[in-house]
Amino acid sequence: MTATRTAYKWVGTRPVRHDGLDKVTGRARFGADFATAGMLHGAVLRSPHAHARIRSIDVSEALAVSGVKAIITGADLPELDDNQVEGGEGNATYRDLSRNILARDKVLYEGHAVAAVAATTLRVAEQAAQLIRVEYQVLAPVLTIEEAMADDAPLLHDDLFTSGLDSPPKEPSNIAARHVTSRGDPDAAWEEADLVVEREYFTKAVHQGYIEPHAVVAQIGEDGKGTVWGSSQGHFVIRTLTANVLGWDPGDMKFIPAEIGGGFGGKTTIYLEPLAALLSRRTGRPVKMVMTRHEVFRATGPTSGTWMKVKMGARKDGKLVAAQAWMAYEAGAFPGSPVGLGVMGIFACYDIPNVYLEGYDVVVNKPKVAAYRAPGAPMVGFAAESVIDELAEQLRIDPVEIRLRNAVAEGVRAVYGPKYRKIGLVETLETARDHPHYSAPLGPWQGRGVASGWWMNYGGETSATVNINSDGTAVVMSGCPDIGGSRASLAQMAAEELGIDVHRIEPVVADTHSIGYNDLTGGSRVTFAVGMAVVSAARELIEDMCSRAARMWDVPPEEVEWVEGRAQSVSGAFPPLTLEELAAGSARTGGPLSATNTVNPRGVGVAFSTQICDVEVDPETGRVTILRYTVAQDAGRAIHPDYVEGQMQGGVVQGIGWALNEEYIFDGDGVMENPGFLDYRMPVASDLPMIDTVIVEVPNPEHPYGVRGVGEVGIVPPLGAVANAVYAATGKRIQELPMSPVKVLEALSSG
Repeated sequence: MTATRTAYKWVGTRPVRHDGLDKVTGRARFGADFATAGMLHGAVLRSPHAHARIRSIDVSEALAVSGVKAIITGADLPELDDNQVEGGEGNATYRDLSRNILARDKVLYEGHAVAAVAATTLRVAEQAAQLIRVEYQVLAPVLTIEEAMADDAPLLHDDLFTSGLDSPPKEPSNIAARHVTSRGDPDAAWEEADLVVEREYFTKAVHQGYIEPHAVVAQIGEDGKGTVWGSSQGHFVIRTLTANVLGWDPGDMKFIPAEIGGGFGGKTTIYLEPLAALLSRRTGRPVKMVMTRHEVFRATGPTSGTWMKVKMGARKDGKLVAAQAWMAYEAGAFPGSPVGLGVMGIFACYDIPNVYLEGYDVVVNKPKVAAYRAPGAPMVGFAAESVIDELAEQLRIDPVEIRLRNAVAEGVRAVYGPKYRKIGLVETLETARDHPHYSAPLGPWQGRGVASGWWMNYGGETSATVNINSDGTAVVMSGCPDIGGSRASLAQMAAEELGIDVHRIEPVVADTHSIGYNDLTGGSRVTFAVGMAVVSAARELIEDMCSRAARMWDVPPEEVEWVEGRAQSVSGAFPPLTLEELAAGSARTGGPLSATNTVNPRGVGVAFSTQICDVEVDPETGRVTILRYTVAQDAGRAIHPDYVEGQMQGGVVQGIGWALNEEYIFDGDGVMENPGFLDYRMPVASDLPMIDTVIVEVPNPEHPYGVRGVGEVGIVPPLGAVANAVYAATGKRIQELPMSPVKVLEALSSG
């Protein structure tokens, strides 16, 4: 259900999605669907070791195979400096990005790419890859944060020195960076607290789990110019990363976006694109590369495993007086975990006067992490929301009430610095408290948990174009792949502005040569930022059309207004000119009707979500069943409520998987033991009830329609909500995720 209604004609409605027919009939083209004449197929040789020096690589036997056209290794890529990558959701340098794509002197995780082959068929390419002879010196792997931070730990990188320390380090280590944030005087404030709870938490690495594997087709000519087709979350960013890793000019490459079968942050960086492009340049033919599911798990970014220590103190009335946290995040083989966002987010829901936060970015012999929906925030949400629940229980305060007493609101300074503008955390808490779910009865071995979560959202560089066709229909062009229904939301805002039917608008995701630069689809930014650009372009068009009508009528521009898709004379002296009539006569009034707008908006609406979870625990097997789940989330304003609800539900489902089942499992040598959906246990429809959603609308005043991003915050509370529900059902606090049946049974059998 939706908490509020608007008077808009299209915004807030649920039209059939513009790309729906192509999707359900199979006409939509995803990354692996692309093919072209003369195409070669690529395959990658990957390391069987988690940590080893490369002594030599011999490709002679593989090159002799009939049908093999080219082989590349790390030696074929240029050596790059440590300039920070700009764009994307990851955190890396170009040097590390290049060395993740193809290993140089060392392999740093099982699955690390060592060489790539292009051949006439995929089978030949795969066979040839296995004939490449690599001599390794196997080294001891570093597989946990605790191991990596130990003084005598084997080093992944001899030249990695910790940044952010109080004094420059003299020795390299596996700790890439330290992040510290503080305010007030936490050490003194503990004396004000009537109750202090201090706990330790652990989470495992989990994968984004998108259905479509990484896929690309590259066709590069002898002049270095070419075209790349592929599935990503941002083809402008992927073009920049690919070109810079290869030492090419980005403008020489046109990237054409495919439809995308899920990403969740995992398709914001590059893996295959430089390999396919370089192989195509070498052979003079198009090269197609598609990952297997095992490759996706073994060689593309999961999100970090974590180790966290949290301490919070409150007075008897439940008011929080102090909090501190120590967080360490796995970065994988190269620096760049989302620990900085964890530091920002751990206490972002609460107004706490005294805070000290310390976070560490730690390299381990596992795949380099990538963004995953609200990067870094779900893990710390698990820790903080578990501790605040313990405070509530011991102080005999209702879990929602203690959150309300400490909730941030407009004007409160966030732990990470700025003052909050208009936000809706309090409204989500009140909605959850008043929902029938919160007071529904529970049975034996059943429990209810609640948790809140924060996400910052993002604006980013954006451009959009609105064109009017000669028949009065419109084309809305953006440069952001549609993952969560942005085609429809952009069309709805344009329809609202232009005053025409939403299905007379064709939303298009344009390639890199057809529209101005756009940041990627990530950070919950597209409906917010691209929507602003579309609305501004539509308004510019309306002003132009009114000016043209004024010239036709020989009246001042202020004597013309735009009403329901028509230019009207304010005085009524002239019959209205419809959009169709203005478009048909555009050649006589100044030329094509088109407007482009670019934005880099600042006024993103910070997002909050409060969630209620009911579980039942089987005391004999330890299995946790989700009985009921309700989400109250502030969307600012829901442009297309179906898609908003879908984002809310999707985040919850992924969070439940993270809480109960999902984890990377490695043997003692660092080899992943569950690189496939049969063994990597993701929730399916039969595991879950229908997720109830309540869209709370506290409009963002910085957006013309009040939008604040909705795609990410929904995954932040589930880890804590499920953990709190399991405690309520069993009386046992489980401080390590996932809460698999084995862990639940262990907790039940402990004293």
